Amino acid sequence: MHLKTKIEIFVLAILPFLKIASQSTVDYSQLEYWAAHPSKEDPSDTIPTGLVKSSFAPDADVFFLYPTSYYPRNRKQWNADLKDEKVNAITDEGSLHYQASCFNEVGKVYAPRYRQAHLDVFTTREKKQAKEALDLAYNDIKQAFEYYLEHFNQGRPIIIASHSQGALHAMRLLQDYFDQTNLKNRLVVAYLVGYPIPASAFKQLKACKSKMETSCICSWRTYEEGMDKTSIVKPQQELIITNPISWEISDRKTELSEHRGMIISDFDATKHKQCIQAQIYNNSILWINKPKFKGSWLYLSKNYHRGDINLFYLDIRENAKYRLNLFYK
Repeated sequence: MHLKTKIEIFVLAILPFLKIASQSTVDYSQLEYWAAHPSKEDPSDTIPTGLVKSSFAPDADVFFLYPTSYYPRNRKQWNADLKDEKVNAITDEGSLHYQASCFNEVGKVYAPRYRQAHLDVFTTREKKQAKEALDLAYNDIKQAFEYYLEHFNQGRPIIIASHSQGALHAMRLLQDYFDQTNLKNRLVVAYLVGYPIPASAFKQLKACKSKMETSCICSWRTYEEGMDKTSIVKPQQELIITNPISWEISDRKTELSEHRGMIISDFDATKHKQCIQAQIYNNSILWINKPKFKGSWLYLSKNYHRGDINLFYLDIRENAKYRLNLFYK
């Protein structure tokens, strides 16, 4: 038998095992596979200085999908290892602390660890590999969500919160589990932040037009006022775009007095209020003034993607509470 033939037979023999490995399940009954969970102490439990945990009565579940924290330059694989300590630390000390904690007043925060796709998937020319990496990440999220529904939710209202890669996966989650099912009746609101969300992605779910609506979607991407890149401001299709200060979809520019406050590295809720004016530009992106704080002059980029949530931390915190009250009424 020729060597080539032997190799082909060997490859065919192991292909089924490779497929199973790539689609392997994660045991979400184990707390180690939850970055945030009510049964463990984690950074999503932290409360900024100046705030106290209120006696807010209505209770919801927050299913939070964190952004990309897997971006080493010497990438050896397309998807992160769930037990990669460095990646998990970036997730926990960054996204859970400064983003997921925004929602801990309205209920229990659940954030599954998932085999997130490497940052390269959004720029690579290897589209097939990128799609497979994103599909694997989403498959983990589906498993986690199904386990959560069966074992944890117990019929409580649900808030979906997400950022960047997490928002892409959250869009798919809404399509598969909420959009045309009875589960949408338990959806308080979905925050799909930091990723362009087409309005046409959903059959029944719609954009939130004001803070007076529930079971709807909010989304935005933040840039410094004046940012005018064609690839950003001229989408090929209508996007869901929300002003996270006014919670409107109009192009009205908000006043500084309307901004409830942002959270930066000092994690202090008392220092950074009334700092931002926001305006929807060209039905595509959110424009803001450059916020001023100690050391802000060092930030030269006009892309505020990293601050999509914490720039409006107190605005979002209050909005989630307001919509949950409406939901119960």
